[in-house]
Amino acid sequence: MNNQNPQHSESSSAFINNMVESAIRIGLLFVLVVWTYDIIKPFLIPVLWGAIIAVALMPVTKKLANWLNGKESLAATLLALLGVLVLIVPLILVMGSIYDGIIRLTEVFQAGEIRIPGPTDRIAAIPVIGDKLYSIWSLFSTNLEQAITNYLPQIKTAVGAFAGILGSGVITVVMSVISLLIAAAFMANAESMSKAVKTVSIRIAGPKGEQWASLIAATIRSVLLGVVGVAFIQAILIGAAFFVFGIPAAGGLTLLVFILAIAQLPALIIVLPVIIYVFSYMDTTPATIFTVWVLLAGLSDNILKPMLMGRGVEIPMPVILIGAIGGMLVSGIIGLFVGAVVLAIWYELFTHWVRTPVGQPEKADETALNTED
Repeated sequence: MNNQNPQHSESSSAFINNMVESAIRIGLLFVLVVWTYDIIKPFLIPVLWGAIIAVALMPVTKKLANWLNGKESLAATLLALLGVLVLIVPLILVMGSIYDGIIRLTEVFQAGEIRIPGPTDRIAAIPVIGDKLYSIWSLFSTNLEQAITNYLPQIKTAVGAFAGILGSGVITVVMSVISLLIAAAFMANAESMSKAVKTVSIRIAGPKGEQWASLIAATIRSVLLGVVGVAFIQAILIGAAFFVFGIPAAGGLTLLVFILAIAQLPALIIVLPVIIYVFSYMDTTPATIFTVWVLLAGLSDNILKPMLMGRGVEIPMPVILIGAIGGMLVSGIIGLFVGAVVLAIWYELFTHWVRTPVGQPEKADETALNTED
């Protein structure tokens, strides 16, 4: 008994020392991770977007590089510059138009030359909101000062909301430009980046890591097709109605519909005011045709997304769709891709678990590896 006690005491002391030392190391590692996250947090979203854009545009970059005698760096730079121009040029035009409109409105208001035409009887005939809209419009057309006084809180709220949307749009464009530049850097070093991603994937997930890396890339391209592709089709359908029926500023309105659709906001935000405007000056028949046209086009994303989202991957479309929508509700637009990727990985894990024979995990893994080879 006397000989065992010292040994037992020494083993207990060693165990406690190991536990304390491990706890200190884990605590220091946790602190290091938290500090690292705080440092890279401002760059996290642009880098994620850059990676998503790089994965989505990689096939286009390779095709362009073939035309440029294999110069992938030049191809990536040209695509990034094209994307920056597509983002900045419309922003400059819209900002200039808004600035000119504000200056002109200020001059007209100071000179007392504001004349708002009164509403027609068709406005009052619009179901549900017609009477209220007619009375508000009439007040603004007959007694502008009184109307501004009566609706000053609502006007301030609307102006503040518009300014917030405008500022948010500018920030979004700036972040998009930064993301495009990061994506160009990723695409210019595609080969080394691809090897690094595969190495890390295998290190994290084992032999199936490379397969999952390919799955993530395919899922991102699938979601991008379901988002940008549907937004483009929806903008074309609604824009065609704007041009056919001669809506003023049809091009600008079509661009706004495209931007809203990419942001996963309903196109009806733009469409409904236009419908009200159309009913104010068109006959009932063409106004009804226009309304049916743009409403069907505005709701077309409910049909197009299930058709396009999930193409190119073996994951069932409902899994991709649920992941994209759920991710967007949790994390915004970036969640469209993250949510779809997470559910796709979980689906693969679940199906692999179901296919693995009970009590024979190693044999199942070997079979899977032989199948992949």
